[in-house]
Amino acid sequence: MSNRARKIFILVTVIIPFLIYCVVYYTPMLKNAPFKSAEFVSLNYKWGVGKTLDNSYDSATGEYQYLNAKDSLVKTNVKLRKDDIIYLHRKATEIGFWNFPDLIANNAADTLSPKILRYELEFKYKRVTKKVVYLSDYSETPKLRDLAVQMKTLVEQTINAADDRYGKKK
Repeated sequence: MSNRARKIFILVTVIIPFLIYCVVYYTPMLKNAPFKSAEFVSLNYKWGVGKTLDNSYDSATGEYQYLNAKDSLVKTNVKLRKDDIIYLHRKATEIGFWNFPDLIANNAADTLSPKILRYELEFKYKRVTKKVVYLSDYSETPKLRDLAVQMKTLVEQTINAADDRYGKKK
């Protein structure tokens, strides 16, 4: 068999069937993916201690309220751009946010303790919603803790950057 015939044989018997398999296998998975950026509805982010979470952000309305250094409540309106939403969606996918447990807390933790900082992050899509509650004293799985902190930090940075952009336009 010549060198050219060998290459054609490998192409027909190995490479083309592999490509067909990939298309047949992955197309339905991608079409039915539950968290699509095109289906994004809103992002809710809350943090604080105890039952009342004084600090919050809602991307649907743009309502952003937080306690400043003097413990006074600051209310403002901050809209995220489409690029910001896509960035957060991709980072959440990259970090594995969709696979996080709903509650990231130590086994014996009191989720409403007035001493422990609590974060609630919720991504709403047309078909599904993913909400994760993270307690800052979590120490059982360091990798999960680090990923939760990373996701929380990304959301905070994106909201603050949008707030800075909006504040400069005023």
